[in-house]
Amino acid sequence: MYKLLKKHKNYSLHLMVLILGLTGVLGKLISLETLELVWYRMLIAFIGLFIFLAIKKDLFGIHKKDLFGIMGVGALVTFHWIFFFEAIKVSTVSIAVVCLATSSLFSSIIEPLFFKRRILIYEVILGIIVLLALTYILGTDSKYLLGYFYGIMAALLGTLFTLFNARYVEKIEAAKITMIEMFTGFIIISLLLILQGDYSFIKNAISLIDFSYLLILGIICTALVFVWMTEIMKYITPYSLIMAINLEPIYSIILALLIFGDDEFMNMSFYIGSTIIIGVVFLEGYLKNKQ
Repeated sequence: MYKLLKKHKNYSLHLMVLILGLTGVLGKLISLETLELVWYRMLIAFIGLFIFLAIKKDLFGIHKKDLFGIMGVGALVTFHWIFFFEAIKVSTVSIAVVCLATSSLFSSIIEPLFFKRRILIYEVILGIIVLLALTYILGTDSKYLLGYFYGIMAALLGTLFTLFNARYVEKIEAAKITMIEMFTGFIIISLLLILQGDYSFIKNAISLIDFSYLLILGIICTALVFVWMTEIMKYITPYSLIMAINLEPIYSIILALLIFGDDEFMNMSFYIGSTIIIGVVFLEGYLKNKQ
C-alpha cells in the first residue's frame, strides 16, 4: 500500500481529499441524531486505530502529562464534530463546509496569541474579507441562521483543536494521538447521553444502511484517511497537502449537489460568498508558503 502511495502520490492525495469530502454527505445520509452519530464515529475510529497500532505493536509509551493534554484536545474535536454535524442536520452540507472554511478568520486572531508571534497584516486583511463575505451570505439568506451559527462554532473549535494538537504531533505518533482523542470523545458523548437519560443508542438497533454509512465514516473517512494523510506527508511538501485539503469544501459541495440535488441548491449569493471565502483560504496558503 505504501509503495502505491509513493508511486501515485498526487492521485492518492486528491483521492484522500475526495474521501474527506464525503464526511458531510455521510452526515446527512445517516438518520441518527447528532450525538449518536458522533458517538458511533468516534467508537469505530478508535477501534480501527487501536487495531492498527496493535498490529504495529505501538499502543503504549505516552507520558501521563501528555495523555491528559491529548484528552483535552479530544474534548475539543468532539464538540467540533457535534457542531459540524448539527449544522448539517439543521441546514445543508454546503453551509456546514463553507463555514468550516472561516477557520482562517479565527486562525488570524488566535494563532498569533497562541504562539506569541506578531500579527501579520495580510492575515488580518484576509480575515476581514472572510468576515465580509460571510456577512454578505447571511444578509441575503437568513433561512439557515442556526446552521451558520453551528458551522461557525465548528470552525472556531476546529481552529483551537488544530493549534493545541500541534503541541503533540512532533513528539508522539499521530495515529496514537488520534486514537486517544477518539476514545475521549466516545467517553464524553456516552456521559452526555447518560446524563440526558437517553439510552436509545444502546437499546435501539440501528438500520443496516446507517451502520454501513457509519463504517465508511469511522473507518475510511476517519481512521484510514488519517493514517493515509500521515504516510503521504513523507512524499509531498506540507504546502501541497494544505492546498489539496483546501479543496475539500469544493468536493463536498459538488458531491452534495450530485447526491441531494435541489435540497442542497443555494442562492447565487451563497456561491459568490463561498467562492470568495475558499479563494481567501487558497491565497492564505500561498502567502504563507512564500514566507
